[in-house]
Amino acid sequence: MTSAPGRRSSTFTRLLRHGFTDPSAAERLLDSAGLTLVRDDPVLLDALGATADPDLALRGLVRLLEAQSGVTARQELLDTLIAAKPLRDRLLGVLGASEALADHLARHPGDWQALVTYEPRDLHPGIEEFERGLAEATDPVSLRVAYRRCLLSIAARDVCGTIEVAQTAAELADLATATLRAALGLAVAAAPEDAALCRLAVIAMGKCGGHELNYVSDVDVIFVGEAVNGADEDKALRAATRLASHLMRICSETTVEGSIWPVDANLRPEGRNGPLVRTLASHLAYYQRWAKTWEFQALLKARPVAGDLALGEEYVAALQPLVWGAAERENFVADVQKMRRRVVENIPAAEVDRQLKLGPGGLRDVEFAVQLLQLVHGRADGSLRSGTTLDALKALAAGGYVGRADAAQLDDAYRFLRSLEHRIQLHRLRRTHLVPEDEADLRRLGRSLDLRTDPVATLTREWKRHASVVRRLHEKLFYRPLLDAVAALAPGEARLSAEAARERLIALGYADPAAALRHLEALASGVTRKAAIQRTLLPVLLGWFADSADPDAGLLTFRKVSDALGKTPWYLRLLRDEGAAAENLARVLSAGRLAPDLLMRAPEAVALLGDGGGGLRPRPRAPLEQEILAAVRRADNAVQGVTAARGVRRRELFRTSAADIVGSYGTESQPAEADQGALVDLVGGAVSDLTAATLAGTLRAVVREGWGDTLPTRFAVIGMGRFGGHELGYGSDADVLFVHEPRDGVDEREAAEAANKVVAEMRRLLQVPSADPPLIVDADLRPEGKSGPLVRTLKSYEAYYRRWSLVWERHALLRAEHVAGDEDLGRRFTELIDPLRYPAAGLDEEAVREIRRLKARMESERLPRGADPKLHAKLGPGGLSDVEWTVQLLQLRHGAKEPGLRTTRTRQALAAARAAGLISEEDASTLDEAWVLATRVRNAVMLVRGRAGDTFPTVPRELGAVGRYLGYGPGHAGDMLDAYRRTARRARGVVEELFYGGS
Repeated sequence: MTSAPGRRSSTFTRLLRHGFTDPSAAERLLDSAGLTLVRDDPVLLDALGATADPDLALRGLVRLLEAQSGVTARQELLDTLIAAKPLRDRLLGVLGASEALADHLARHPGDWQALVTYEPRDLHPGIEEFERGLAEATDPVSLRVAYRRCLLSIAARDVCGTIEVAQTAAELADLATATLRAALGLAVAAAPEDAALCRLAVIAMGKCGGHELNYVSDVDVIFVGEAVNGADEDKALRAATRLASHLMRICSETTVEGSIWPVDANLRPEGRNGPLVRTLASHLAYYQRWAKTWEFQALLKARPVAGDLALGEEYVAALQPLVWGAAERENFVADVQKMRRRVVENIPAAEVDRQLKLGPGGLRDVEFAVQLLQLVHGRADGSLRSGTTLDALKALAAGGYVGRADAAQLDDAYRFLRSLEHRIQLHRLRRTHLVPEDEADLRRLGRSLDLRTDPVATLTREWKRHASVVRRLHEKLFYRPLLDAVAALAPGEARLSAEAARERLIALGYADPAAALRHLEALASGVTRKAAIQRTLLPVLLGWFADSADPDAGLLTFRKVSDALGKTPWYLRLLRDEGAAAENLARVLSAGRLAPDLLMRAPEAVALLGDGGGGLRPRPRAPLEQEILAAVRRADNAVQGVTAARGVRRRELFRTSAADIVGSYGTESQPAEADQGALVDLVGGAVSDLTAATLAGTLRAVVREGWGDTLPTRFAVIGMGRFGGHELGYGSDADVLFVHEPRDGVDEREAAEAANKVVAEMRRLLQVPSADPPLIVDADLRPEGKSGPLVRTLKSYEAYYRRWSLVWERHALLRAEHVAGDEDLGRRFTELIDPLRYPAAGLDEEAVREIRRLKARMESERLPRGADPKLHAKLGPGGLSDVEWTVQLLQLRHGAKEPGLRTTRTRQALAAARAAGLISEEDASTLDEAWVLATRVRNAVMLVRGRAGDTFPTVPRELGAVGRYLGYGPGHAGDMLDAYRRTARRARGVVEELFYGGS
């Protein structure tokens, strides 16, 4: 028809005002034959404007009218639409929110009649009502049509606000239950002989079992089967399996009417590798012996829904004791949290920020937190045993297991996120949990959630706000009530009982929950600023402590640090305001004894854990030495000077150990360092530089006190062994040689006396008992060993090495490097020994045999009695000694011709040997991996136990802490030991070939 002048403009404006984004297209649709009589009816336009997407609703309405069988049917629909507000709101609401249901109505134009009824029983249908709605289905196709018709009624009540999100989810679960029963009925009708042989129970799991299903979701199930009337069990199980498989196909397969949803049975014992149907006894045996923690977590939602319900109830009753005893399993909390982290890690990077379900701050965070608390406390409190997330959260709050304010915020956030998820899936009835990026989609979603003012911006803001609440609360949910248990609460607020607090702490891995509660009370009680800030920090800190091998030690040391620094303004400000500081502190305090011991001797070093001031990056040698020498100059005497030098060393050892721990554990913002060799090099270089700077400062302090600015003899310290190789560990002694050269005109005896006094005083001052760790200076690698003089002149070294040097001494000199004192003297010493350690003619066969004999004797004589050789990181097969002697043999043989081999560092020499073709790429990689791992083990033992060791600890908690440092989760210490043995075994094979094989 032709519009009157000005009419188009008026209609166009009205359509814009009612929310249409394409008024021109809407005008054309309103002008279509079916809507001519009602196009100007304000009731229709107002109803369309109230929908999530008026354009989509109008298109769907036109399609529905066109699909009607004739003029009479169209007129009936229009008359009812205009006259009956309930139908109008329901039908247009669905058409404006779901393109998929509009498609269904276009294919089945009579199904709009399902929305006409408006009776109390229609408002809240249950399983029985849905079963009646599906009763006429005789095959998979008609079942799909009936299912969509029932789904249409749920969606209509949902989008109109007649039911809220929890009721929507419950109705979807009830519809799924009715559908499973109908599908099983079809399967039984197709194979009555199978049904006669067996009892088959269908157990709903996941969201269906929890009565909180989405519009489009896999329906997780487990099948339980038993023989009937003495039938053969194997035949009965085969029959039950055929019925179960048919049920799954009926629901899952795509037909001309699409599919309903996939039925997923992968939560069954052994997953997809296990039998589809098991007997109850078989299920029970599996869960008693083999099940992992996550499988008990999944059983929280188990609910019999179809088939033999009595058998289903027997199944649930039999497994309940196992479910509620799961919290007593070793590493229970860690296992659950690890599963959650694995889910997040598997999200494609491009989707993380849009993931509504699995991403940080998503639905799964709420569900995991609630389930964790249920499993910890549900054994003693039956009120917590609900499979529905919101019901369980309410029960947790009522019982004092969760703070009421926290529970209310989480409830609100969860409802919003679930509502958003429902609306996203409802649009095309597709299984997705991604928030769309298209603005039109976001506009529709915002309007569907009644966010009508700037719907795109408002929706995005509300989504981010609720996700932020979940991120902030989902772990706090677990830890905050522990503080409330020891603090004063508002009137009427429930608190954890002492027994509940104890249960939760044990689940978190605390060995002494009573002591932990005392520490929490001391930290969180009171009205001071310190207590207030610590109450804010502790829920997060407790989580980080729990993510370690020794939560008790972490909490205890945090209390000690806070007692020492709590009145210092910068300390509380550091933890509160600098993002990395609190997490770094928690990791460091709970990783072992060494770092906390270093920190407690000077707690102000906690400032290093912050974001600024260089943080945890180890400092190079030059500024370290400059700082130590400046402190020595300011000191009144040698004792004060060396004390200052040792203080710097202690602080820097803490910095290095903290960097090593944080790099090994990783943080929430920074993953663990993947390159284990980089961490080894960091520690070896930092500790070696620090030792050299400390020796330089000590030398200066001793000389200054005894002789002023100039010693009567030039004096140099030569690093040996790991010290010379820049490979010192936390517990390593400093192997050195001392060399001197009398100054012009100075009597040799006077020079020797001065040099010996310097050495004696340096060694004494560095070992004087104090708050700082001692530095043991070991000169046993000197000529003649312990029988020889501590200090020699350069000429004496030259005469000795020319006449008396043994193969082992040349071997030891491969690691010699000047580290302190007179640089020119150190350089000349190095030039003196180069021909010895890199002989021009290489090694003759007798020298090679001697080195092999020495190595074999060391393996047999020096290995501690009772030690497991395969787990000895230094002397065991494939350990440090094996790798280093193999590399050093290559250096002795080829160093004169291959300049790259002339290095004191093992890994550099190994890389040079590979580059020179002296060792294959594969063998070099095998040796490097073994050397790095063995070094990491020694560093880990020192960090964990606070004293040096070459073997894995035998105490389970210490062994677990070593495992955490090496990247193994709780409960995987055995995997760590197996991996070490494999790595060492491969390395030993290379050593046998290269070192002992004569190649």
